[in-house]
Amino acid sequence: MSSRLAVTFTGLQFPNPFLLSSAPPTESDTNIMRAFDAGWGGVVTKTIGLHPVVNVDGPKTKFLRTSIDGELSMHKRPGTALHSSWNWELISDKTLDWWVPRIAKIKKAYPDRILVASIMAGSGSDRELAHWQTLAGACQDEGADAFELNLSCPHMDRQDMGSNIGKDQEQISIVTQVVKEVARVPVWAKLTPSTTDIAAEARGAFLGGADAIVSSNTFPSLPLIDPATLEFEMNVDGLVSSGGLGGPAILPQSIAKMAQMTPAFPDRAFSGIGGISSFAHALNYFLLGCGTVQVCTAAMLDHAIGPNVITSLIRGFEEFLDRHADRGWQSLEDFRGLRRDRVVQHSSIRRPETKTYHGGHDAPEGYASTRA
Repeated sequence: MSSRLAVTFTGLQFPNPFLLSSAPPTESDTNIMRAFDAGWGGVVTKTIGLHPVVNVDGPKTKFLRTSIDGELSMHKRPGTALHSSWNWELISDKTLDWWVPRIAKIKKAYPDRILVASIMAGSGSDRELAHWQTLAGACQDEGADAFELNLSCPHMDRQDMGSNIGKDQEQISIVTQVVKEVARVPVWAKLTPSTTDIAAEARGAFLGGADAIVSSNTFPSLPLIDPATLEFEMNVDGLVSSGGLGGPAILPQSIAKMAQMTPAFPDRAFSGIGGISSFAHALNYFLLGCGTVQVCTAAMLDHAIGPNVITSLIRGFEEFLDRHADRGWQSLEDFRGLRRDRVVQHSSIRRPETKTYHGGHDAPEGYASTRA
């Protein structure tokens, strides 16, 4: 792998800036090691917690596909393209005791690859905050290179977990600070997109000592109702709850969230997630200031851990550098953040300098007549 693809992110050396994100593909040590063999620069484990986890009885992840006429459904049909993924899977149902020896095993086998431990506990009490420290201590003792704090899971019933914490900048700051007290490795805060101004939550994380922000997790959503059966396409006993929408559909939304943060904190580290399956997609995040990106949906559909996806990402990055060699671009740092200052307030966008402009309407219909 070319050394020009290497990046330094939160003090860690990555062979390339492409990570497999915390999701079903990173639920096992076998998959994580397969991912490293495939070429991923880093892997984030499925979120590890201390609370018992039991997932729904039935499918946990499905994929929505769209036809050329716009029909959208989870049903597989010919002539369709991937629109998005939808899941209501909770964090890892494996215990900390299960994960600890496997983190050690992975790091022993792949000492030069970055393994990030995603962790999650509650907030609002000393007991819950201590759980964060227990998780952090156990994972770093076995070799985890960094932590990703899950402050963003969109379907937690508990009010002191997941995205319910991620909407409260004070709680974000407290949790981050608690982990930083025991951390000997970088701490990344993964934020929810379900907030008005995500820069405010990012500020809370940085005040707590976060080394980086990861954004964004999936967007809260419901599956569609099948017009033939009048049932939700994803349900258990006819019932459904909010899940997370990911994949290509959320790329514009996710980069919009990122664009709220990187201009506000131009000297801070960001890892972008949402809708990436090609280098062209990842480039959006790099040009907005991200130092790494993470992939989920595309990898799930490619042998679970995305061997073809990472090959395409690496090839696309190398070809991009070759095309822009005349600019002197030799690494990500040469163009990272290049379009960050192009995202402005709506009122800053130039309006036509003409009396025939009617605020976006095609004709003056509805405006007061100028005739006597």
